Amino acid sequence: MPAPVNEKLNTVFGAAARDARIRLGLTQADVAERVGIAMEVYSRMERGRMLPRAQNLRRLCDVLAVSADVLLGVGQGPSPVSPRATPRQEDSLELRRLLRTLRELEPRELKAVARVVRTVVSVMPARPSAPGARKKTPAPGRKRRT
Repeated sequence: MPAPVNEKLNTVFGAAARDARIRLGLTQADVAERVGIAMEVYSRMERGRMLPRAQNLRRLCDVLAVSADVLLGVGQGPSPVSPRATPRQEDSLELRRLLRTLRELEPRELKAVARVVRTVVSVMPARPSAPGARKKTPAPGRKRRT
């Protein structure tokens, strides 16, 4: 007996989403965060267990840099990657993971982590500046250790 249409669509959608995500070098958590959904929900989509709502389909298309036709299995291939869809160069995998962890902290904990980071950065050796980079100056009333 053939599989129901929804089941086939779910499977096609999940495979297309997974292929697009891998092509962009993103994790499931990265995609879920950028779309604004729980990682578990996105994971179910990739496994062919569910389809996104219409508003999330549009966001997924933007994040994964593919058309809805491709995700729904009626298109020819990925659309060109839009600048918004590609991770910024400075957003390394490690940085994105760290940001997710920091977002889970309570305000008091985040403040403590920020103090530790500022202290560590203040005692690190100065890096040569990139051409055209702005030099950061300490906030008024604060002295930078050298």
